[in-house]
Amino acid sequence: MAFESLADKLQGIFKNLRGKGKLSEKDVTAAMREVRLALLEADVNYKVVKDFINKIKERAVGAEVLESLTPGQQVIKIVNEEMTQLMGGSVSKINIAAKPPTIVMMVGLQGSGKTTSSGKLARLFKKQGRRPLLAACDIYRPAAIKQLQILGEKLEIPVFTMGDKQSPVDIAKAAKNFAEKQGHDLVILDTAGRLHVDEELMEELVEIKKNCHPHEILLVVDAMTGQDAVNVAKSFDERLGLDGVVLTKLDGDTRGGAALSVKAVIGKPVKFVGMGEKLEALESFHPDRMASRILGMGDVLTLIEKAQEKVDAKKAQDLERKLRKNEFTLDDFLDQLQQMKSMGPLNQIMDMIPGMGKVKALKNVDLDEKDLKHTEAIISSMTKEERKRPDIVNGSRRKRIARGSGTSVQEVNKLLKQFSQTQKMIKQINQMQQSGKVGKKGSFNLPFFK
Repeated sequence: MAFESLADKLQGIFKNLRGKGKLSEKDVTAAMREVRLALLEADVNYKVVKDFINKIKERAVGAEVLESLTPGQQVIKIVNEEMTQLMGGSVSKINIAAKPPTIVMMVGLQGSGKTTSSGKLARLFKKQGRRPLLAACDIYRPAAIKQLQILGEKLEIPVFTMGDKQSPVDIAKAAKNFAEKQGHDLVILDTAGRLHVDEELMEELVEIKKNCHPHEILLVVDAMTGQDAVNVAKSFDERLGLDGVVLTKLDGDTRGGAALSVKAVIGKPVKFVGMGEKLEALESFHPDRMASRILGMGDVLTLIEKAQEKVDAKKAQDLERKLRKNEFTLDDFLDQLQQMKSMGPLNQIMDMIPGMGKVKALKNVDLDEKDLKHTEAIISSMTKEERKRPDIVNGSRRKRIARGSGTSVQEVNKLLKQFSQTQKMIKQINQMQQSGKVGKKGSFNLPFFK
């Protein structure tokens, strides 16, 4: 999970601060020492950490904080604001050409996820109503062109290729001309990478830039490489003049050093982040939302956006009515699992809900395809009454259901336990809504959360 270890440490530090009725300068200094260590352990650049801590201390030891009624909350507010600024302040968008087509040049080392990110980015722009064209400019890596063509077929986005015998510069120029003639308003150049930064790679990219005049040069780097990603970004920026960075595999980066360092070190924003392997798992990077997630404040805006895209509004209204009347059944449970899965990994969704990152009620609910099919089979093998009242499913019924679904009694038991855990989580959320920690009932339409 993104920033997991860092988030755990910071939230622990600030929990102690919140518990103090009054703060002294000594308290703030001690807390900042712990924050400094947490950031260094997260592989954040040393100079970035030093400047960050100094800014927070300068603001946090003022009278308006130390003498306030909630000094701990004030310090957390300052950390949130400074962390947001550290990561870029606000969302940074792609430079769109006044006269189409907009040329986006994707660069990076081999293995960083450049080709996949090119496809994901094309999908994102297609959803926004644009007509993207993918251009296969990597003539060196075996099957690079084929990989891009497969992505293009899946996304129903055309791929321009001239094979692997022409120069990447000629391919890029031809792709630009093709786009102009065919009415494509966006061209994404998937360029070649190397296993390390070398002169040959850079010279080829410089030539493409000279000949095609891209409106946007995006560096794709693996977030899990930490400071190495930042060093690579620095090298590419010195030669090419980057416009932004795409961080891949951020969902698996428990430390977060690259995301927190890159803007401060090279002065260029993170524009997109890869949050999974699926083609829809590329998101615009929102520094304010990410800072809130790290500090345990949730990310309701992103959650609402995901919900609006994936969740059936009528089903959400029906679910709300059923929950109010205590009529939540196993059929509803299955439907909600399917909708939740369409929104992304469950742990990512939970982290977006304020105060819910630590709720363990659904810790063991696995939403992979195999388990989902087993769940469907088990529920389909139950009678209407059993789906409505799972508490009546005794030992003999469990054996019958297991036989009918081609599963084991253990899997049936696991499902019934998951359903029970879901009911507990609903109860917890209702209690949090009543106490004002999550928001008023009906404030947003989401599966489970009504």
